[in-house]
Amino acid sequence: MEWSLESIREMVAGGMQSVRECEICALSIAMCVLLLFMWYCYRVGQEHGSSPLRGRYLVGPGRIGGVVGGFMSSDCRNREKGKRGSMLEEQNGFAFCQSSECFRCTSAGESLNQRLYHSLQEYAKRYTWSGMGRVHKGVRDQGRYLNSRPTIQRPEVFFLPDLPSAPFFSREVQRHDVELLEQSFPALLAEFESIYHQPPARGGSSLPPGWKANNTPRGQWWTYYLVNQGTPLVLNVRRCPRAWRVLGQLRTFIANNVFGNACFSVLTPGALITEHYGPTNVRLRCHLGLRVPPSCELVVGGEPQCWSEGSCLLFDDSFLHRAFHEGNLEDGPRVVFMVDLWHPNVAAAERQALDYIFTPGHLDDKEGK
Repeated sequence: MEWSLESIREMVAGGMQSVRECEICALSIAMCVLLLFMWYCYRVGQEHGSSPLRGRYLVGPGRIGGVVGGFMSSDCRNREKGKRGSMLEEQNGFAFCQSSECFRCTSAGESLNQRLYHSLQEYAKRYTWSGMGRVHKGVRDQGRYLNSRPTIQRPEVFFLPDLPSAPFFSREVQRHDVELLEQSFPALLAEFESIYHQPPARGGSSLPPGWKANNTPRGQWWTYYLVNQGTPLVLNVRRCPRAWRVLGQLRTFIANNVFGNACFSVLTPGALITEHYGPTNVRLRCHLGLRVPPSCELVVGGEPQCWSEGSCLLFDDSFLHRAFHEGNLEDGPRVVFMVDLWHPNVAAAERQALDYIFTPGHLDDKEGK
């Protein structure tokens, strides 16, 4: 090959052209990868990012378990039926099934205390002991706290010490969430109407799909859960997209542990929910009145309050409480939208630890290992 200035110029020009073609090719590949990544992020965002609720989505009926807000779920009863060969009868919906698979149905005792303490130690090893003083104190002396509480306030599962207590709380303690719920009153009422007036579900049930009947001494009490012990019920959520969107906008909704629930609750005329305690004092139960006929009342810690349509009531359900509807048939049912919010004096670090300790299935999974 003869070397000349012209041949060298041609070789350099050809090399530069090849580099430009490679750059275009590489740029095209990079753009394709970027577009694919953006599409993937969009799909993930559509599925999980539209709501801060990080609960574990229901994939089958076996995921719904336990006692919800103190009441045994149908799945929990079915597990006992399989084990014992007969259905365990409820007494006003508050009976415990004693199943080791169900956290809320396991009565508080030495076994539960040990599991709580091991879970707290596990959390501290992964994260920190900082800010865990009250949680550590509560877990360490849980048995003593639960047994020595006055009869007016006696949570069934977990008591956090040194937490200000009162039967009812001012709306100001959770102002953002209360105002958001009250602003959403028309949308929530409309969504309730849509699920309440559906034809009865198949299988001989007299209730529309998604509704559950709770045992009461008299009258009827029905609930429609969107979140059951920290676990979203996917089929119900799909029927109530606006209510689910509202839950995702709440700042203090308990979305990630077994103490968090959200549901529509219906009391028919003549219904009575007898006195009972909630599982813990770390939450406030919020009732947004959707339909409130006369002669309906909620009594918490001996203090009576009446619901009001479009307004929220905040109360600590670890106090002894009951509800009743003494109106006439023509008055129609009492309907509230119920959500569990964090107690305002539970710090962020404590919430994170309690979410870890009481993650749905966490204690049961740990015990099974």
